[in-house]
Amino acid sequence: MELDQMYEQLGISSKVLDFGREIEKSLKERFEKIDETAEYNQLKVLKAMQDNRVSDIHFAATTGYGYNDLGRDTLESVYASAFHGESALVRPQLISGTHALHIALSGNLRPGDELLSPVGKPYDTLEEVIGIRESCGSLKEYGVVYRQVDLLEDGSFDYDNIRKAINEKTKLVTIQRSKGYATRPTLSVERIGELIRFVKEVKPDVICMVDNCYGEFVEKIEPTDVGADMIVGSLIKNPGGGLAPIGGYIVGRQDCIDRASYRLSAPGLGKEVGASLGLNQSFYQGLFLSPTVVAGALKGAIFAANVYEKLGFSVVPDSKESRHDIIQAVTFGTPEGVIAFCQGIQAAAPVDSFVTPEPWAMPGYDADVIMAAGAFVQGSSIELSADGPIKPPYSVFFQGGLTWYHAKMGILKSLQKLVEAGIVTLQ
Repeated sequence: MELDQMYEQLGISSKVLDFGREIEKSLKERFEKIDETAEYNQLKVLKAMQDNRVSDIHFAATTGYGYNDLGRDTLESVYASAFHGESALVRPQLISGTHALHIALSGNLRPGDELLSPVGKPYDTLEEVIGIRESCGSLKEYGVVYRQVDLLEDGSFDYDNIRKAINEKTKLVTIQRSKGYATRPTLSVERIGELIRFVKEVKPDVICMVDNCYGEFVEKIEPTDVGADMIVGSLIKNPGGGLAPIGGYIVGRQDCIDRASYRLSAPGLGKEVGASLGLNQSFYQGLFLSPTVVAGALKGAIFAANVYEKLGFSVVPDSKESRHDIIQAVTFGTPEGVIAFCQGIQAAAPVDSFVTPEPWAMPGYDADVIMAAGAFVQGSSIELSADGPIKPPYSVFFQGGLTWYHAKMGILKSLQKLVEAGIVTLQ
């Protein structure tokens, strides 16, 4: 077969290919449901663009202060419409998801306020933003107190201790939808809604913010549909569709977004400034493609779970669970397994496939981290990528793939590397 020959030319053995094909056959019905969700979300984004009368005039570049940037302002209206929020901040000046979260938090918290995480420790890079790990400019330095309530052993919310933790100083509750470098379940939008309702019953005026990274368009609804006051994410993840070269977004309540905008630019300026620098077309088109791109990445994650679970490795989510983000965790139990997996993902990339990733002391993390990402946009994790800290339990976190076929190739290549390293034996 011509297809087999192409895989052979790319270094995939017939044994690995046959193993993958058997897995793929069993996933037909699940993939059809993913396509149905993608179709719904595609129509949702299309309607948001049509309702806001998007035109090619909105792709024009602005420079300098960016006053009266019609494309930027309309893009933010599109995001507000698509995610069912009152307002949005969508900017290239938001340089990452961590930066967007920092702007949302610091814009809405004041000295003496308390920040609560009812879902345990946040993602590593937020530790220094909050001040869990000492860092210059953290929220802690500005007098913001932090509390957290860990999830129960079964992954459920510890409602009793959440109720106890909420007090008169609790101003903002941060909910991380995805798992980060943990092996806990990702939170469904439904579960997030249940948690928000509980928090609001205890203290109605508390701001509920959801770190929505990796979750956009995986389901038909978003956290803003179930009571979140703000959702925050990166444009080089799901909503950028692989085309956005930089950027982040914050969507939600008008007053929350306004306060965030004053932190991003300056008091008195807010959303009125910030040039789009010719990036608007990529932002619009990336959002338009996002539902389909996310569907491909989601198929890749499910394929990975089924491949590695069948080989006896612990995977989160498991092969049958419902999906609420695009991340797949696989626990190998050894550094060698994590490294071989990442080297396979890198070898499957369209960019820098010849590079061999190695663990290194990456800023913002408390252990060496290995990252595989041969991407068109540096650090883009909606593109095929994998990473993980080199510390117990030695888990790798796989995500992305601009198309299902590329995600599939990445997983096959990772398996090939593990076979060649003698870590996996196929019967």
